[in-house]
Amino acid sequence: MRTKLVGRYIVTDPEICHGKPTFRGTRILVADVLEQVADGMAWETIIEEWRNSISYEAIAEAVRLSRHAFLDNVDKYTLETLSA
Repeated sequence: MRTKLVGRYIVTDPEICHGKPTFRGTRILVADVLEQVADGMAWETIIEEWRNSISYEAIAEAVRLSRHAFLDNVDKYTLETLSA
């Protein structure tokens, strides 16, 4: 297998981080950055934490792709409710 582009800034490569999505040219896991976003960390702080190895645009792409993945799979996360 080879490197696959998931977006402009995100790739998967079986040789890097076991094929989990990373930011292109890094070993920074997209999941780790999304966790920081979910924890409410400012994007500027996230960029600094990763020593400017990722950009604002890269984080935005990760968030957009996550949104699409969630909306495409919302039924997997939906719980049945009882009618009153």
